[in-house]
Amino acid sequence: MGTALFEGEQLFRLIPQRTPMVMVDAFYEGSDTEALTGLTVQPDNLFCADGQLTEPGLIEHIAQSASALAGYRAFRKRQPAPVGYIGEIRKMSLFRLPVAGESLRTSVRILSEVMNVSLLTAETVSDGEVVASGQMKIFIREPDGASA
Repeated sequence: MGTALFEGEQLFRLIPQRTPMVMVDAFYEGSDTEALTGLTVQPDNLFCADGQLTEPGLIEHIAQSASALAGYRAFRKRQPAPVGYIGEIRKMSLFRLPVAGESLRTSVRILSEVMNVSLLTAETVSDGEVVASGQMKIFIREPDGASA
């Protein structure tokens, strides 16, 4: 894997979340419709229990990967990172829970966009093994003062 385009404090340019809710620690690639993010699971992660990343943590990581894509798109336009909300989770398969120390890579791809709602597909991989995959609908809130 190549060098991250954004990591550490730089990620706050792309996502609205802040510690302890940050579930993405690297942004590797991005375009208008796709992104590749990463997370190294830490034992003190808010969503870790008994040395494993829990189901809500894995889903939140995927959602924040989508948020990072939206933030990257905004960054390229010199706009602030938008705030998004999970509208729907569908066809989500969690194959196993990652353990502390594992490095996750998540690819997200926008399938369609209608107004402020994006349907995306995601796949999370650890060491070549698919850990999770599925789809989400994400609602992006308009910035204050903007109109639809």
